Amino acid sequence: MTDTQLSEPDAGDASEALHEDRLWRDNGWTARVIKNEDDDGWAVEMIKDGEAEPALVGPWTMGRDKKNPKPLDVNAFNTLVKTAAEVLRRHEQQLHAQLHKRMTVESGDDTLEITLDIIPDEDDPYALLSAFDSFGEQLAQVKVAPNFKLSRASAASWVENEFRRPG
Repeated sequence: MTDTQLSEPDAGDASEALHEDRLWRDNGWTARVIKNEDDDGWAVEMIKDGEAEPALVGPWTMGRDKKNPKPLDVNAFNTLVKTAAEVLRRHEQQLHAQLHKRMTVESGDDTLEITLDIIPDEDDPYALLSAFDSFGEQLAQVKVAPNFKLSRASAASWVENEFRRPG
C-alpha cells in the first residue's frame, strides 16, 4: 500500500486525502472516474463532502490505450474542483434569485425599496412582502402567499393601499 492510499477501514473518512488513478479525495471534494453509461467512454463525477449527489458529471478522456480512462492528476483534479464549485455557486445564485426579489418604487418624495422573500417551508410555505424607506428603515411587512408576483404594478398598488395585505 502506498502512502497516498487508505486502508479499507479508513476509506470512508472524507477528511483523509486519497490520490488514485480513478479516485481522488482532497480539500472537501471527491473526483471519481466512472464508466459512461451513455457510450463506451468514461465520465468523471465531482462530489462535495457531505453531499449525496454529484455537483458535476462530465466526460473523461480516454487513456493512450483507447479503452481505459486517463488517470486523474493534481492539475485535472484542481480544474474539476474549480468547475464543480462554480456550478454550485451558480445554483445557489439562481435559488437566491428565485426566493428573494427586490425593486424600487416612487412614493411622494421618497423612493421605497420593496422586497419579497419566499420562505419555502415544506408544511407552510409563505412570503414576506416588505417596504423600506431610502434610509433603510422598514416601513411595513406583511405575510403573503408564496406565489405572490412582485411587479412594479403590484408594489405600487401595495404602497398606494397603505401597505394593507394584498388580495
